[in-house]
This record gives sequence, structure tokens and C-alpha cells, in this order.
Amino acid sequence: MVWINQGDIILVGLRDYQDSKADVILKYTPDEARNLKTYGEFPESVRINETVTFVEDGFDEDIEFGDEISSEDDADSVDNI
Repeated sequence: MVWINQGDIILVGLRDYQDSKADVILKYTPDEARNLKTYGEFPESVRINETVTFVEDGFDEDIEFGDEISSEDDADSVDNI
């Protein structure tokens, strides 16, 4: 598992069958991101650094994750591990 933080540079793949969803394919290291910027793959306005910026309280309240599991499904999924 890889954690994605605010400010990380990631590659996403849009889903053909679900317009509002995408999958994270790759999280670039700071060195890889700097190389991509050097090659002109990012706009000049993109800032790349190695520091982590934490989200202010309440900033991420509107983020929603889909595919919630109901309590019935939750019990079954543990048995299927």
C-alpha cells in the first residue's frame, strides 16, 4: 500500500466505464517528478519539493470514497480473505 499526500505527483488512469472515477497507477518519487518537469512534461507553475504539506482542518471534508461496504457485506468479506 502506498499513501498519497497533498502535493504528491501521481499518474492516474481514467475509467472508461465510470466517468467520475479514476485509478492511481503510479506515485512518482521527488527525483522522478523533477526529471519529468525538466523534460517539459509539467507546466512551469508546478512546484516540486520533498516536503509534506498537511491539509488544514476541514479542508478535505468534501472528499467522498465510493464502493462503501454495508454491514452485511463486511462480515462476508472477512470470511473470504
